[in-house]
Amino acid sequence: MFKLKRFFIILGVGLLITSGCSLPGLGGPAKNSITIGTLDTSESQIIGHILKLLIEHHTDAPVSMVNNLGSSIVQHKAMLSGDVDITATRYTGTDLAGALGMEPVKDPKEALEIVQREFQERFNQTWFDSYGFANSYAFTVRKDVAEKENLQTVSDLEPVAGKLKFGVDNSWLKRKGDGYPGFIEEYGFQFGETFPMQIGLVYQAASSGKMDVVLAYTTDGRIKAFDLKVLEDDKRFFPPYDSSLVARNEVLEKYPELKGILQKLSGKIDTETMRAMNYEADGEMKEPSVIAKEFLEAANYFE
Repeated sequence: MFKLKRFFIILGVGLLITSGCSLPGLGGPAKNSITIGTLDTSESQIIGHILKLLIEHHTDAPVSMVNNLGSSIVQHKAMLSGDVDITATRYTGTDLAGALGMEPVKDPKEALEIVQREFQERFNQTWFDSYGFANSYAFTVRKDVAEKENLQTVSDLEPVAGKLKFGVDNSWLKRKGDGYPGFIEEYGFQFGETFPMQIGLVYQAASSGKMDVVLAYTTDGRIKAFDLKVLEDDKRFFPPYDSSLVARNEVLEKYPELKGILQKLSGKIDTETMRAMNYEADGEMKEPSVIAKEFLEAANYFE
């Protein structure tokens, strides 16, 4: 019952933001406060708490958080309506297609330059340089399969793909652009058998030996938990999904020191580090706020 109530509360919040209304009881950021919005993922909430602690340490401004925003589009509408000042995790490939309605770009640097320019011009928002990690699709294999077949890149799969079992999110098999049809065209091969399944089940399916190759997310902590190997996308088939924070220019102008504080995180969280923190949250059930504090302390950000 509690979970059902929580679900409908989150759903209601998402619908209110999507319709352009302010969050109940929030009505936009409170005077002299900074509001951070996060997605409903461990990754986004860990980063959100990192930002909150960092801002609170270096300024006197009160900081509040709006968690569990249901999608990148909900985040974007919350920023446009003024209900949120900063969104903790935005991804280049996601917002190129979503908020900007543009075609995917394969080069990470070019993708970042486009979203930074367009968000300034269209939305009066600053898209910061990447934290240093990208959360994109990745072909992932069991360590024993990688060692036996000497697999380092996706191209290395070609000679053996016909005999491998491939577990994948069902929607990806038919998706245009960066889905399975596009993959076959780009890489020139397909797998012997494909097994559609929920994305959350692919990791255990690989670890148990039921699958040889699975399509995963690069920062998912279960890659570490199940000791899987991520293959390099050597043809850059998947668009870049480098992660950054986005801030409304109004809040950056109101707190002139804020931009420098937030820039401290640019390039400081690589994919391995983010994957390990996600595992602490999803595998060890540690609170995102605790993980965030431990990260900042280990990196001496409080000094």
